[in-house]
This record gives sequence, structure tokens and C-alpha cells, in this order.
Amino acid sequence: LANTHPFIRELWGRYWVCAHNGQLTGFRAPEGFYEPVGSTDSEALFCDMLNHLRSHCHRDDSLEQMVEQLVILSSQYASQGVFNLLLSNGDWLFTYCTTKMASITRRAPFGPARLKDTDVTIDFEAETTPNDVVSVIVTEPLTTDEKWDIYQPGEWRLWRQGEVVMRGGAD
Repeated sequence: LANTHPFIRELWGRYWVCAHNGQLTGFRAPEGFYEPVGSTDSEALFCDMLNHLRSHCHRDDSLEQMVEQLVILSSQYASQGVFNLLLSNGDWLFTYCTTKMASITRRAPFGPARLKDTDVTIDFEAETTPNDVVSVIVTEPLTTDEKWDIYQPGEWRLWRQGEVVMRGGAD
């Protein structure tokens, strides 16, 4: 369990959750308030990110200030290897791509979608309400009959309530 995603820590009275797809070979985070329990580079970089935020930001900083720090950190990690990231504080979700990431946002009217790797069709209308906004962020598209939005290397997005509210990188 120590090396299992997602990793969770508390910062400023909120639970933060991180999942990382990639390898930062030889990454070692400096000691700090947050320390990894396991031995993965993913947990080490998550602890490093939270230590950085804890020392360079404040709970009442604007979302723009927080995202600016996350983009700087993500670019630094990306320069050390493959760094595809999902990071959330329960209110928003920050995503960063160095190699492969895709997203899709579904809204009413919902319809069926055919899974890519098995002969199964999912009827999203049966699983949602007309008011739902359902976004999925993955390494590779999961369905064959929908248009997925493919991230470019270096691209980041900030999601809130299923919608992209900020984006950048990969100019």
C-alpha cells in the first residue's frame, strides 16, 4: 500500500491527492514537512510539491498564484523525465502532460460510447442526470466513437466542476 496511487496528504485543512504516470529517474526530494512513506518517485515528487507550496504560497493566495507555482514546479519535474500529473485539492484538478494525456467532457444529452479495448458499449444516459458534466482524463482515449482532446507535451490545464477553467503551455 505504501507505493500505491493515489497519494494523499493534508495541506491547509484540505486533502490533496496526486497520481503520476512517468519516471523521474533518480529523483530525490529534499527533506521537508512532507516525507514519502514508500519508495516511488511519484510520492517523492508529490511530497516535494506540497513542501514547495507550503513554503512559497499561502492558503489565501489566488488560484492564479497557486497555478503559477504548480506550472513552474511541473516544468522543472518534466525536465527530469516523464511527468504526467493529476493533482487535486478537492476543489480543483491540475493536470500536466509531458508525453500522453487525453480528456473528454460529456454533457446532456448523453449517449452511448464503445470501449476501445473490449466489445462493450456504455449508455451514459442511464448513469447520469441532465445537469451532469462528466470529464475523464486518461493516458490514452478509452472509447472509439467519441472525439477526445489530446494534450500536447508541456500542456497543463486546471479543471473545476468538470470544466477547464485555465490552460497553458505547449504554445
